[in-house]
Formats: sequence, structure tokens, C-alpha cells
Amino acid sequence: MRFDDRPDDLTAQRSTRRLTFHPKYGAGPCEVDVHYLWCGAADAPTLIVQGGISANRDVVALDGDAAPGWWQELVTAGGAIDLDRYRVLAIDWLTPDQFGADSVSSEDQADALAALLRELDIPRAYAFIGSSYGAMVALAFAARHPHSVERLVLLAGAHRPHPLSTAQRSVQRGIVRLGQASGQVDEALALARQLAITTYRGSGEFGRRFAGEPEWRDERFHFPVEDYLEHQGRRFVERFDAGRFLALSESIDLHDVKPEQVPAPTTLIGFPSDRLVPLADLCELQRRLLGPATLEVVESPYGHDAFLKEPEQLAPLLREALA
Repeated sequence: MRFDDRPDDLTAQRSTRRLTFHPKYGAGPCEVDVHYLWCGAADAPTLIVQGGISANRDVVALDGDAAPGWWQELVTAGGAIDLDRYRVLAIDWLTPDQFGADSVSSEDQADALAALLRELDIPRAYAFIGSSYGAMVALAFAARHPHSVERLVLLAGAHRPHPLSTAQRSVQRGIVRLGQASGQVDEALALARQLAITTYRGSGEFGRRFAGEPEWRDERFHFPVEDYLEHQGRRFVERFDAGRFLALSESIDLHDVKPEQVPAPTTLIGFPSDRLVPLADLCELQRRLLGPATLEVVESPYGHDAFLKEPEQLAPLLREALA
């Protein structure tokens, strides 16, 4: 459902507020423009919904949008995240160039969201639903602003990055920095994205989709997976820039929240095929959280991207977590 055919009691707003906050790696308080989407049933409880570093505020499409939102199948009237019952709030991730710092932290994103709640006169969010980097920010939010959220729903995200995942992202950032130094930024960013795609998806999916024979083309062998990766790289360069990628990728690896400081009831959702956020890390998070926590395990061939690719499996879990 898009909002061009919404009932009269649903509202939609895509806007910007200038807010003051104290960045972790900044020199002091600063003002920043926070771009947000707020949509759903008027006067209903607000849900914060945030995705990975490549996601934006557009979780659902509004009037005139050419493309669906990045979580359109789940965020809809009558859906698992029901716009007939809730209002959804989402922001575009902040980057350090917006407030004159060298880096941005998950705490900065959390503090910006808390400031936005105050500006919108929302005393308390009913839930913070975060996926990937969004789950990290949700944990930082609940630790720093425990009275501003009732519950957490965290998909494919933990209290800290796994060192192997940090290693993989470090190589990606090294590729982009090499491209900046050599004047081949777009090529380097596309290559970094291709490498990232191999960490987002599961081995089973790659084995099923790309097990064919190589093809001789343009004076070399091309393997079946290459066209797919090159396409993903080109698409990423069209909508992302190198500075934003470097800052948000680094922000993932700077993330570190003590679970013992998170009192909110929490539903964790993990995927055995996820190589970026191993289930062992979610089990540790569940044990250490101050508030009550449950862990739901969803089998999927899609690895870390299962939070985007498995709406039918996730819908009943989200409904239960919000009940």
C-alpha cells in the first residue's frame, strides 16, 4: 500500500528538523539537520524503524514515489508493522560531514533520534525495530535513553561487531581509500560493494544461483557470479558516495554497547546463515541484557540479508514482538 490510496485517518510526513546534540567524536554541541519520515495512523503509538547503512528513511513509499520502500512488504496498513495501528518514524543516517567531525557513532544516531522524539513531542516510542546497523543503534538508544522506548526488536545486529566482520569491512574501506588516492573512486566503491555482497548473502544461495560454467568473453573467462556482483556495484555507486560509505562502515566497527545497560524487553531475531552477525553473538547478547530477552532463529539461505528477503517468515515474529 502506498499513501496515495490511504484512508483518511492515516498521515504521512517526510520532513527535516534542525536539532542540537553532542557528537561522540566532535568538539562540543552542534546543530544538525535530521531528515525523517513519520507516517501511519494519526495519534497512534510511534515505532522507530531503522535498517542497515545503505537504508534510508523511506521504509514505505509515499505519494508520488516511483519505488517501494525498503521494507514495504512488512510496513503497510494491515501488515506486520501495521500502519493502521502505529506511526512509523525513520531517519536518514547522519554522517560526520554534517556536524564537522571525523567519525560518527551509533550513539550519535541514537541521540539524534532521541532529540527528534522530543522535537515531535513523542514522550516514548512504543518500540524500536532495528535491522543490522539499525539494531546497533537501537541498543545504543535503549542504553542512553532507557525511558524513551518500551521495547526493542533487533534483527541481525548485536552489541558489538564480530572481529572477522570488522576485518572484512576494513578491507572494503581500504579499497575505497585506494580509489580516492588514485582518482578511481567510483570503481573502488563498486568493487568494495561487490566484496560486501559476498558477506551479506549465505553460501547456500551463492551455490544454488551461480554454480554454472565460466563463459569466455572479452578475452577472458567470466564466472556466473561476476555479472551479478558488477551489477550490484554499479547500482550502489548510483545512490551512494565514498565518504558516506566510509563513515557508516567505520561506525559499525566503532559500535560497542554494554548489554547490561539495556533494560528494555527485547526480541532478538537471528539467522544461522548470517556470517556477519553469528548466532553465538546474539546468544551472548541475550544472556547479558538487563531486561528480559528472547531469541528467535529463522532458517534462511540469504545470510545477513535475510531481514530483507524473508518477509513471510518475519511477519508473525514482528506481530508477536509488538503484541
